[in-house]
Amino acid sequence: MFEVITLASGSEGNSTLVRNETAAFLIDAGLSAKQLNARLLAAGLSPEQLSGILLTHEHGDHTSALRVMLMRHQLPVFCNTLTARALQDLGLVHGNWKFFQTGSTFSIGSFEIRAFSVPHDAADPVGFRISSSGLCFGVLTDLGYATRLVFEALRGIQALLIETNHDEELLQKDLRRPWSVKQRILSRHGHLSNTAAARVLSELEAPLQHIILGHLSRDCNSPQLALDCAARSLANSGHAAQARIHCAGQDTPGPALEIT
Repeated sequence: MFEVITLASGSEGNSTLVRNETAAFLIDAGLSAKQLNARLLAAGLSPEQLSGILLTHEHGDHTSALRVMLMRHQLPVFCNTLTARALQDLGLVHGNWKFFQTGSTFSIGSFEIRAFSVPHDAADPVGFRISSSGLCFGVLTDLGYATRLVFEALRGIQALLIETNHDEELLQKDLRRPWSVKQRILSRHGHLSNTAAARVLSELEAPLQHIILGHLSRDCNSPQLALDCAARSLANSGHAAQARIHCAGQDTPGPALEIT
């Protein structure tokens, strides 16, 4: 068994805690260091107890706490070399990188972690398949579409954090975003819509217990729209009928989900 807590998820910041009796680590650190520390403490952990921070990619909504966190705590940061180089180009100085190759597998405590490539407009973005004692959790956020590699990497998982960034109709009607930004979001290196994410869920070959919908836009989506779209797709496909669907929020941590 292990536990997953989404500390924050949305266009303004992302971080997820994964832990068992052997290790505890963050996937991304996209809040302020103050907020991240507070949410860790609410989960019963101090930063010093972390085994490290895993990075999906270098964008600020996934890395903004790093500079302060790493000044205060010499935590290992697990990422690929292109992500580290992009962060170094932005001025991040760190002496405890733990590099992995995209497509490789590495360990933290009893966790086995596979990093796989996803299409997004970053240096070398990845998703994760996180396994312990035969149980698997998938992290699929910030991608324009799901490739065959994505489906292969997530086969047989018990839980999944998947991006449901926007409702396509709300995005098209949004007056604050220029057309160029909308094109980026809708591109094959942008973000999954509710409909696209629901399609992934319906096609995924996995005995899912938990589905976490994440990275929702405040302006161009709502939890209810994302939940309804995912539930309809699962009902129509007959897949993952027993899965519980949760919607991760930006302002407060989600519930502690036990993967069993």
